[in-house]
Formats: sequence, C-alpha cells, structure tokens
Amino acid sequence: MAEFSLPANSVPSEGEHTPAPAGAKNVRTIEIYRFDPDTGDNPRIDKFDIDLADCGPMVLDVLIKIKNEVDPTLTFRRSCREGICGSCAMNIDGTNTLACLKPLEDIKGDVKIYPLPHMPVIKDLVPDLSTPYAQYREIEPWIQADTAAPANGERLQSVEDRAKLDGLWECILCFSCSTSCPSYWWNGENGYLGPAVLLQAYRWLVDSRDEATGKRLDNLEDPFRLYRCHTILNCTQTCPKGLNPGKAIAETKKMIMERKL
Repeated sequence: MAEFSLPANSVPSEGEHTPAPAGAKNVRTIEIYRFDPDTGDNPRIDKFDIDLADCGPMVLDVLIKIKNEVDPTLTFRRSCREGICGSCAMNIDGTNTLACLKPLEDIKGDVKIYPLPHMPVIKDLVPDLSTPYAQYREIEPWIQADTAAPANGERLQSVEDRAKLDGLWECILCFSCSTSCPSYWWNGENGYLGPAVLLQAYRWLVDSRDEATGKRLDNLEDPFRLYRCHTILNCTQTCPKGLNPGKAIAETKKMIMERKL
C-alpha cells in the first residue's frame, strides 16, 4: 500500500478555475483542496463556479454536483446524507463538520472545503483514518461481563441507567473532534487516544451492563492515552452531533481519581 502522506512542507498551489455555465442565476465559487498521490504533485486548490439555483442546499449537494457534472475525478466520502454515518466529515469554512449537514447559505463568500486537518490524505477530501480506527479497537468497544447472561440473553437496564448513555451513544465516529484537537495533532501517534475514542471509552465505563470497569480504567490510566487532554474543548465546539467529548474525558479522569481514594 502506498504512503499517502502529503509532500513535505507542501503548500497548496492555485489550480484550475472552472467558470459557471452560461445563463447561471446564483453563482458561488467553491474552492476545493485537491491532492492525488499518484501524480507526485503538490496539493492544489481548484475553484468551481456553480449555479446554486440548480443545486441542493447542503455542501454535500454541491460536491455531488461537481463530481457528476463538472469533474468526475473529485474524490470524497459520503453515504447516508442524514448525519448518521459520519462519512462526509471534512473541514468546511474553517470548521470540521459533516458536509451533509452544512447549509451553503450559512457560508459567507467563497465556500472553502478541505479534508480533515492533520491527517494523511489518501486523495482530495479523503483522509486516512487508519490510526483513529486502530485506537478505537484498543478500547474494546463491546459489553464485557463475567456473569452469565439471562435465559433470554438480554441484559436489561433501568431507565435511569439507560439515561447515562445519552450524549454518548450518538457519536458517529466522524472524527471531526479528534482532528480539531491540537493535543491529538501532536500526540496521536504517541498514544493519545483523542476525544472521539475517549468519549466512546466513557460510554462503556458508564454502561451498567458492563463488568470490566476496572480493566477499562487500567487501560486508560497512562500519561499519553488519557492525560494528554488539556481541556482545550475544540472537540466540543466542533462536534456536528452536539456532543461533549471534553466532559466525557473529565468524567473519566474523575473515575480514576475516585477509585484511588
């Protein structure tokens, strides 16, 4: 497999500018980061003048329009179009978010679209998420229990215990939060799990059906895995689902301290 990192010290150059078709009524300029590792060229910024009178309202709509009608080589991830799968996470107008949930009308001036920051780029707007997914596997995100399951196989929760998972289970692993976190930029490859994975870890720590709390806390109590969070809270500010990874990380630290008392 090829190495998909960007060329060292590369700065995107000015690329092609595709004008809008004749008779366009509502033209906006869309600036898109382009990078193809197969060419060996530095990244570039291509500009497309698009008639939004003939386009859906979201950033993902304009990307699909460009790919279908203007430049079929444009590469990006997408799937559900409903903010559920997390596939279309990218940096839009300077903020990490989901292209399917970002209205074009909320963006002033040219629409600037980049891949998630500080990640190797496979092509164009597609980041290599191998590292965060490997870190997700490290927290063993499934129920672990030594006691036998009930006869019907279903481990029940009270309404109160189930409510503890609200604000956690909704995470779609788009990694908008982790890639907005300076601590993750600096320490991700050194072991810091980042806000997305740590929020997922806390989701299992507070699940009343899980019996591996001690093991999970032992796994997290490490100078890098958990404690490289410095409560910058970019993660909470950028989460497209309105979740609070910073709070989940703080609660995890609190659980570790309380069991030592």
